[in-house]
Amino acid sequence: MSDTITLPAHLETLRGRVAELVAGRSADDPTAGDPLRGLYVTAETAHRLATAPPPAPGTDVFPAEPVDAFEALALRFGLDALDRQVLLAALAPDVDRRFEPLYGYLNDDVGRRRATVALALDLAGTGPHDPLARARFHPLAPLRAGGLLTLDDEDRPLPGRAVRVPERVVAHLLGDDALDPELVDQGVELLTDDASGDPASARDAPAPAGRIAALAAAGQPLLVHLRERREGTAAAPVTDALRAAGLPVLRHRPAASTADAATVTRALVREARLRRAVLVVGPLPSEPGPLVRSLATGDVPVVFFGSEPYDSGWAPDAGLLSLDAPYDRVDPAHTWHTELSRHTTEFAPDFDLGEAVAPYRLGEEQIRRAARSAAGHAAFDGTPPTAAHLQHSARLQSAPLLDRHARRIRPAVGFGDLVLPDEPLGLLHELTLRARHRDKVLGEWRLRTGGGRGRGVIALFAGDSGTGKTLSAEVVAGELGLDLYVVDLSAVVDKYIGETEKNLERIFVEADRTDAVLLFDEADAVFGKRSEVKSSHDRYANLESAYLLQRLEAFDGIAVLTTNLRANIDDAFTRRLDLVVDFPFPDVEQRVALWRTCLAGTPCSPDLEDELSSCAQEFELAGGAIRSAAVTAAYLAAGHGGPVSGADVRAGARREYRKMGRLEPGGSLPWQ
Repeated sequence: MSDTITLPAHLETLRGRVAELVAGRSADDPTAGDPLRGLYVTAETAHRLATAPPPAPGTDVFPAEPVDAFEALALRFGLDALDRQVLLAALAPDVDRRFEPLYGYLNDDVGRRRATVALALDLAGTGPHDPLARARFHPLAPLRAGGLLTLDDEDRPLPGRAVRVPERVVAHLLGDDALDPELVDQGVELLTDDASGDPASARDAPAPAGRIAALAAAGQPLLVHLRERREGTAAAPVTDALRAAGLPVLRHRPAASTADAATVTRALVREARLRRAVLVVGPLPSEPGPLVRSLATGDVPVVFFGSEPYDSGWAPDAGLLSLDAPYDRVDPAHTWHTELSRHTTEFAPDFDLGEAVAPYRLGEEQIRRAARSAAGHAAFDGTPPTAAHLQHSARLQSAPLLDRHARRIRPAVGFGDLVLPDEPLGLLHELTLRARHRDKVLGEWRLRTGGGRGRGVIALFAGDSGTGKTLSAEVVAGELGLDLYVVDLSAVVDKYIGETEKNLERIFVEADRTDAVLLFDEADAVFGKRSEVKSSHDRYANLESAYLLQRLEAFDGIAVLTTNLRANIDDAFTRRLDLVVDFPFPDVEQRVALWRTCLAGTPCSPDLEDELSSCAQEFELAGGAIRSAAVTAAYLAAGHGGPVSGADVRAGARREYRKMGRLEPGGSLPWQ
């Protein structure tokens, strides 16, 4: 028997009860035939109402065993016999209009066509004089706490207040399972059970997602908090496991809600009960206590997640179980390929998918969004998805808050722009290799030591100013398809004790969440050597260094430290570095190559090559100074309207020598 057939049967039973009540009242009502009845009260009617005896206790008109959607709803919300009769009385006018004039008659007011508290209790065989009956309308009683019933007319006494059933409950009983309108545009998404999924895959899901799905499918009480070390590592595995187990999921993002929080959570719990769904809620706000307590009902399975550490004060009596979400990624390349295949069947043949996405530490939910975005960008360009499409979309999933603490650089250079000896060049290639394969080596192969150490890759670039340290960091970021964030030390170092550490912690926290390369330029300003404590200043300076030593141990991102004087870096920091790359001062051949690279895009005179060799021998300039000299030469050429000549290059080189206060070859001192 379908739900839409059995509900009218309940209403017919109620209509019989209404008919009995109408007959009973009209039998001794002298105004029963008065066409103006309900618009005034006569003295005779007032006397009759004042002297009438209390009604006799009623009997339960509902069967003991659940047979339809109404009874299933009553069991789901913990309603007793009286609750069910009250709910049915309140529901009747929303389903059958014949109840409206009847209720108007019984309310003795033709304008009040909904059941009042008094009328609903009269139909149930009791009355508002019964304290237990009145208690069924308490805000914490099942009817109102479950969102099944609301009371209108706040200015009236309780017996005269109209009772109303929300439209979502009416729609559910009539077979309409559209999402509650109160939850639309409030950060709530309905994910139905995966009909194509294999229930065995839910059991085989990685812990704790598989265990959560098994408990929820068995109807066990479930209230879990999953703490994420990385965004997107908790929600997607749990959601997939629940759907594979045949359970609908209500995914709620609290930050996206714009309505009153109490209204949203009340509607959310009601929707979960109506659907027998599991709530997956997160990321949790900074003060999650009220949200957790409002959703911890005991009968609705809820999975909370977020980066906030568990606090026993959130819901001290609810039995909230806190677990760590797994950090290890399960074959991200396979996940990328699966998600991309949902949107496109054609792939560019010239890139390795696994290598392109290896630097990104995205959760499954982020990969889904990035794959959809990459497919959209590729369709817009009219090409199959390429590495550039994937990397652009993946970068968009990283936390943007790092922009507040560092300057972002979108890499526009590659290894072809570097002029370095083989050894430092090889170490830079090794750095990119470490960044791509750290999850496999440190996670899957378990080569990470204990002590809470992270999976970060940290390198020190040491060398004279202008030897290519910052450029190399940009090249590494570009090779990995990541953004480069340069930390502004002037905004980090603070004269007040402890503030520098707080500023650095904000940067490290955001860097852990962001797929990017973090550059500490002139790092010896904060990573310098500890000294013997001779004053309070020394003591606090050493505390700052101790904090950095501990923080680098737990760092999960990619960081590059640069210094002009390697000896200034504390040995304890050096031990924690994965690579130390020394950038030597360029020799003559390298200086010639640097001149050629810098002037590669400019129009040059035919005799320039000999002049470049001559300048490289005469002027001992580092790569940064050569680039500045090349820019000066280009401006001079643009000024006289011709190609870059040897004279322009030599003028640029002399300008750099003067800036450095050095004696020009065959010339005078810069101040003479």
